[in-house]
Amino acid sequence: MAFAASNSGTRTAKCCSSADRDWGATSPKILRAPLPQVWREIASLAYKLRVMANPIRILAGAALLSVLTACAPSLGPPPPGRSAALPLPAADAAFRPTDFAWSQVAGRDSLAGSISHAGGVRYTCAGQTVVLTPETPWAARRMSILYNSNDRAALPVDDVRSRQKMAPAGDSNPYLRRAICDASDHFTFANLPDGAWYVVTLVKPVTAPNAASLAMMRRVITRGGRVTSFEL
Repeated sequence: MAFAASNSGTRTAKCCSSADRDWGATSPKILRAPLPQVWREIASLAYKLRVMANPIRILAGAALLSVLTACAPSLGPPPPGRSAALPLPAADAAFRPTDFAWSQVAGRDSLAGSISHAGGVRYTCAGQTVVLTPETPWAARRMSILYNSNDRAALPVDDVRSRQKMAPAGDSNPYLRRAICDASDHFTFANLPDGAWYVVTLVKPVTAPNAASLAMMRRVITRGGRVTSFEL
């Protein structure tokens, strides 16, 4: 700030130096505004910052979720035969002995099966072998072709045999379990691990001798050390 002499010999201060005027010309608008306007400007700025903060928080959260998802381990599908859901026959239904490994472990589950006598013709499985096949992609595909289902079926034996050549080849004999159906049409399997299985047997007509024998199949689940009862 510069001083100038007055006619009375005293010095008075000039309003502003050139440096003061330059600083004032380049100062922010908010500092040159009246006080009420200054508060309005501050409030407006605070609101804009709050609005900008919301998208930033959302983007930061999405980025963190992406990182955590990428780092999470993939546990993969359950072992063959362990799923309770009905599987679709796999396109790759090659026979692989390793797919049967889960079924070779001794377990605490049991199956108690019998023949349903509903319908006009009574059938029996007395004396017949009941075969228990562990579920694998190969087994599911084979049942789907032989029985037109990988869940449950009762078809004439000749129909099933006619599709044998269309089913995928493989020797599952070492992994099968067998039981004999008794005179009251009941059979059991014990010491099974948790998993899914296919029960297959042949039944013959009792009340209609001229009726065709049937090949019966049903998918069953074992779990939790329980006895699972079912009918074919």
